[in-house]
Amino acid sequence: MKNFLTIVSLFLTLGAFAQSSDAVANALKAGDVAKFTNYFGSSVDVKLPQKNEMKSVNKASASDLVQSFFNSNKITGCELFLPARELNGMTYVAGKLKGAQDYNITVVLKNNGNKMEVITVRIV
Repeated sequence: MKNFLTIVSLFLTLGAFAQSSDAVANALKAGDVAKFTNYFGSSVDVKLPQKNEMKSVNKASASDLVQSFFNSNKITGCELFLPARELNGMTYVAGKLKGAQDYNITVVLKNNGNKMEVITVRIV
C-alpha cells in the first residue's frame, strides 16, 4: 500500500509540473504576457534582443521588462518548436514569437517546492 501511495503521489506531482509547462506554453501561444509572467519565480534571468543578459532580476522588474518587450513588438502569439522538454529537473519551452518581427524564445522552468516557476527567459 505504501508503494502504491508513493507511485500515485509521484504521478500527481509530475502531472502538476506538466500542467505548469503547458500553462506557460498556452500563455505564449495566446500572446498573453500577463498570464505568462504569473509563472515567474522570485528572480528570473532575462535576455532580450540587442541587450545584455540580466541575471537574477526580481519578479516585478522581469515582468515589466518582458511586458514592455511584448507590447513594443506587438507580440500576438507563439509557435512552439516542440512540446516542452524535461532535462536535469528543468523544463524547457522553445518557440518563435509572432509579432511585428519574429523572435526565438526559450523559457526554462524549475521545480520550486511544489510548483514549477520560470527562471529564465531568452528572446533573441
